[in-house]
Amino acid sequence: MKLTDYLARIDYQGPVAPNLACLNAVHRQHLLNVPYENLDVQFARPVDQDIERIFEKIVHRHRGGWCYEMNGLLCWALREIGFDVMRMTGGVMRKERGNEALGNHLVLCVELDGPYIADAGLGDGLLEPTPLRPGTFTQGHRQFRLEPLEDNLWRFHNYPGAMPPSFDVRHEPADEDLLAETCEALQSDPKSMFRQNLICYRARADGTSMLLGRVLARSNAAGTTKTLLNSAQEFTDALTRVFGLHDTENTDLWPQVAARHEELFGDAAR
Repeated sequence: MKLTDYLARIDYQGPVAPNLACLNAVHRQHLLNVPYENLDVQFARPVDQDIERIFEKIVHRHRGGWCYEMNGLLCWALREIGFDVMRMTGGVMRKERGNEALGNHLVLCVELDGPYIADAGLGDGLLEPTPLRPGTFTQGHRQFRLEPLEDNLWRFHNYPGAMPPSFDVRHEPADEDLLAETCEALQSDPKSMFRQNLICYRARADGTSMLLGRVLARSNAAGTTKTLLNSAQEFTDALTRVFGLHDTENTDLWPQVAARHEELFGDAAR
């Protein structure tokens, strides 16, 4: 695995040094060039946290991944650059689901002049890392908030209208066994949203593109527009054009994507 290959994959051409400018730029370039996606889970292909497998998938095969892969690769790259990075245990929507949510998200803490949260694996969230301190902060047109909780936990409040709306993270070294167990459960449990729904996100400089099943959504400061995809061709075209996912077998997912949409919504794009 070569850092130069990773930097080429994310189209990063700036100075490489363990400082805030490099951290912000690498994080941003990763999100702009590597989509969040769960195609392997939809295909029932086993997904683990092995960094060599993740590197091959994302860097050499130009795929994306979910949080364990996206932040796993980002963690490796930042450490190669020379950053002090700690993996942390997160829980998306722990506010609603309680402690059972812990382990369903991997988050990074980068130590510079203080701790910074880095997260390339939420799909629709931070574009650049932010200091881990209480309060509201803005990136572009989006406003976020960090709230300290009990037991060394912090709550990240996403910008209004984002999905997911929040996650909690424990500011200490990750429970790696819990992350591994939850990674396995989210791809094997038939009730898992990742098993049931195709999900893709890609950050843009002005907003986010999202594909949830048949519904392609684009959000920016002006609002959100949605388009209902009506054929396998439109589906694969969106994966290629919007998310940079070119595998020809992606067409094979269309029947189950269409069936899931019909089960949930009928013909309405919601």
